[in-house]
Amino acid sequence: MTPSLSAAEIAALAQGELVGDGALRLSGLAPLDRAGPADLSFLTTNRYLGQFRVTRAGAVLITEENRATLGGPATRIIVKSPHRAMLDILRLLFPDPPRPRGIEPTAIIGKGAVIGQDVYLGPYTVIGAGARIGDRTVVMAHCVIGDNVPIGVDCTLHPQVVLYPRAVIGDRVILHAGVRIASDGYGYQRGPEGHERIPHVARSVIEDDVEIGANTCIDRGSVSDTVIGAGSKLDNLVHIAHNVKIGKRCLIMAFVGIAGSTIVEDDVVLAGQVGITGHLTVGKGAVVAAQSGIIGNVEPGATLSGFPARDHRELLRQVAALKKLTPIARQLEKLVERGRHQAE
Repeated sequence: MTPSLSAAEIAALAQGELVGDGALRLSGLAPLDRAGPADLSFLTTNRYLGQFRVTRAGAVLITEENRATLGGPATRIIVKSPHRAMLDILRLLFPDPPRPRGIEPTAIIGKGAVIGQDVYLGPYTVIGAGARIGDRTVVMAHCVIGDNVPIGVDCTLHPQVVLYPRAVIGDRVILHAGVRIASDGYGYQRGPEGHERIPHVARSVIEDDVEIGANTCIDRGSVSDTVIGAGSKLDNLVHIAHNVKIGKRCLIMAFVGIAGSTIVEDDVVLAGQVGITGHLTVGKGAVVAAQSGIIGNVEPGATLSGFPARDHRELLRQVAALKKLTPIARQLEKLVERGRHQAE
């Protein structure tokens, strides 16, 4: 059962100022256009003022700027950052379930594997010979852990994760369903008799506090490790090729593909469907917009978009110039047509 909190309790937890009915009970959190009388909602930008004025939400997290905005719920909680306050309240209204513990009878544990304290091994998990599972780590149903793979403490592996041999997993790592780590990189030597596979004998190293989304694949290195830096967060359906080095605290969104031996430095943001060719460097703090193609090195702190990717402001100027050229081209076409008729 979802717990409920009073508006006054929420205001205290969010370190905000309550305006309205402090006794109002709230048991959910929803966006303005879908909230009901028992829901807390939030207004983060004036873009949604229209939704705010007609929302059915019981109370709203709001900034000082909109304290006196007409319409909307009478019960308001004034905070500096509605987004930040929302995250804190979400954790209270929807607490994580307790971690399971114990080893299911269908789990298979290989020779010499070391299982830490308070570990959970779900149904039909397979733990390879010599693997090490850290304390309080949860391995859910149908996961396969390869021989000699070390996994740190307080990790969560969701169903059907596969860790090939030569995977190395740090502490507090979250791997969502279907993640594959340390599979062979894509490397072949072309020859007259076909393509000869290049052995990949290095590792895939996932450092501490990394989260990897569902069905993401990370290749092991050929002769140099593939590394995902501490604190980085990868979305679903990302592919990281062999020898790639991802720095710390990077944010990599869905459908990103990074080719072999590329270096992505700390604090980089790669939006959805970004493609990066091999043997490049993306500098620290760079931001690459969705569907961009990177075919050259990226300077630290740059903001790029488009294909081939270039400075985002430059791209906007080029797009604006193209729009201005369209009516000019039409006028030229009319002049050419008129000249043709006059010549006839």
